[in-house]
Amino acid sequence: MAPYESDHATGTGPDEDPRTGRRKAARYVVPVAVVGVAAATIGLVPALAASGDPDLPKITAQQLVEKIAKSDVQRMSGTVKISTDLGLPDLGSLQQGMGSGHGDSSADPRTKLTELASGTHTLRVAADGPEKQKVSLLERDAEYSLIHQGKDVWGYDSASNEVFHTTDRHTGDKREHRPGATPDDFAEEALKSVDSTTSVTVDGTARIAGRDAYQLVIKPKQSGSTVRDVTIGVDARTGLPLKFTLTPKSGGAPVLDAGFTKVSFAAPPASTFDFRPPKGAKVTEQKPGEDGRREHAPDFGGAFAPGGMSGADTIGEGWTTIAKFDTGAKGDKTSQQGGGAMGGFLGSLGDQVSGDFGKGTVFSTRLVNALITDDGKVYAGAVTKGALIKAADADK
Repeated sequence: MAPYESDHATGTGPDEDPRTGRRKAARYVVPVAVVGVAAATIGLVPALAASGDPDLPKITAQQLVEKIAKSDVQRMSGTVKISTDLGLPDLGSLQQGMGSGHGDSSADPRTKLTELASGTHTLRVAADGPEKQKVSLLERDAEYSLIHQGKDVWGYDSASNEVFHTTDRHTGDKREHRPGATPDDFAEEALKSVDSTTSVTVDGTARIAGRDAYQLVIKPKQSGSTVRDVTIGVDARTGLPLKFTLTPKSGGAPVLDAGFTKVSFAAPPASTFDFRPPKGAKVTEQKPGEDGRREHAPDFGGAFAPGGMSGADTIGEGWTTIAKFDTGAKGDKTSQQGGGAMGGFLGSLGDQVSGDFGKGTVFSTRLVNALITDDGKVYAGAVTKGALIKAADADK
């Protein structure tokens, strides 16, 4: 017998069908989280349904994490609202002053979707199996869409009437074209960090986008982390994360709040994924792999994950992991590193510090802090300023 009573509810309408098929095939625009977590690391605290909302079967944290991992939603559509508050100025305005850094096309997804790193935005998302995905960033007077259909990947910016096009040599495997900004993307990254340094419990139930959901709460056990907790609203029937909220230890508004406001598990109309460049549009063609990157869009889920800076040396473990880089820029003033608009931007955020490591500058946000030493080393993580200085002193 399956452990989840809600998985076998009867009388379900056609739009409730999770459309099982090839396992995890829809992990592109709106994928399911694929998480391998050892049972020993998960709290076994069962959740009783919160009074009034909704009355669901008891479930343990381990069972709920397994439910997320086993989720196999392949066809769905919906609207996602995402709010990011790192305490930084609008990155879209900053980017306009500095240039995109990704070629000349405003339709390049790595250029456009960086706007999600600040402010509040609305996304419309859809998926129909491994070869049809779409995400649209809705703006006041314009819309940006990223479409994957078959071997083609299209980006279209209606404001500039520019088109970005590339072909996917890896159609059908687990290459990703999603922006990494839906609740399941963030949930996947957060659950990768679950280990002995983490408390994982189920804290009641909720209604999210008109669906019954469990609330999974992840908290660091270690001192020194800037994260208070992460709450993931998990669809009781399909296991799809519907909402992700990251709250800083300093309090106030969440650093990140991403959630579905509408969701349907019916197959989207085939026309959803059709695209032809509009008349007069400027089309930028990019050959697969010519920029040396595996993906065509930034992964914002990884950016908010504890210890999520891949490719760097690390100090510590779990939620107090610190990434270490050596820029080799010895003797340079940190306020001038990067030059131009970025140099002034960083300098305005910095606090001068000193320790056994020497002197440096700490740049702070509501979640991630970074120490840049005068000898060119960088220490960064979702940790306090004191933790960065201590790590730099120990690394001397």
